[in-house]
Amino acid sequence: MRRRLRSPLPPRFGLDAARLRMPEDGEWGSLLEHLVERLPRVAPERIEQMLREELIVGADGPLGVDAPFVPGSFIWFHRDLPDEVPVPFDVTVVYRDEHLLVVDKPHFLAAIPRGRHIQETALVRLRRQLGLPELSPAHRLDRVTAGLMMFVITRAVRGKYQEMFRHRQVSKEYEAVASHRAELDLPTTVRSRIVKERGVLVAQEVPGEPNAETLVELAEHRDGLGRYRLVPATGRTHQLRVHMNGLGVPILGDDFYPDLREKALDDFTKPLQLLAKVLEFDDPLTGVHRRFTSGLRLRAWDSYPAWAGE
Repeated sequence: MRRRLRSPLPPRFGLDAARLRMPEDGEWGSLLEHLVERLPRVAPERIEQMLREELIVGADGPLGVDAPFVPGSFIWFHRDLPDEVPVPFDVTVVYRDEHLLVVDKPHFLAAIPRGRHIQETALVRLRRQLGLPELSPAHRLDRVTAGLMMFVITRAVRGKYQEMFRHRQVSKEYEAVASHRAELDLPTTVRSRIVKERGVLVAQEVPGEPNAETLVELAEHRDGLGRYRLVPATGRTHQLRVHMNGLGVPILGDDFYPDLREKALDDFTKPLQLLAKVLEFDDPLTGVHRRFTSGLRLRAWDSYPAWAGE
């Protein structure tokens, strides 16, 4: 197995440098010419400026504006950061040891850098605040979902914990608030086929072999609301939101289901009332059984109808 080359650039603002491998063949006369073609979203003038300022480096050091195109070589650079809306909620540490970090992620904070969310993400915040440059997520959690998220502190053991999630060796429980329908026969196990196409914001249930399964239980109800316990056996994109909507009780605050509604990035009112409540597993390094419970609560259940009037 080929070892991954370490970046010659240190992290910046908690972010690792981007790495690009040059193609083995091509007709580019220079590195600049190749990068202008390869990075169409970056202005050619900006790429040239980065080379002139020696902000792009190769294995042997900084590369200049006249650097040749070298097939199969690697380069590293830090991407320009977008302007971001600050998310005014904190990430709370639930547990930490030499290998693991478990946190409560608030609503509206993205888990990892992607698209318009770079510095305002749980991963980058935690790397910077805790001084953990190798921190990496063991799994994913939607930006609009709050609750438990687990990170691995060092690269050496990252794979062990990520494999647990890939092989479904972690029990997850979620809590949701939605309308209460007395005619629903609960608990029930929802099984369906969910498809999410690239570039399409919402997922759909379609005919075919089921690929998604969720146990739905009603924990309690009052004033027309229900507090639900959701236990997914699979991890399809938007699975819990799609299954609750399919039962006729879409989760409160859902801007995707049943109807897609645009919400400004600086609108922090009425968060999706979905909480990653429990993570439970046998530690792959020590064999110790671990169970973590979120300390967060869903506002709609605690403060309805005031929540609805925000």
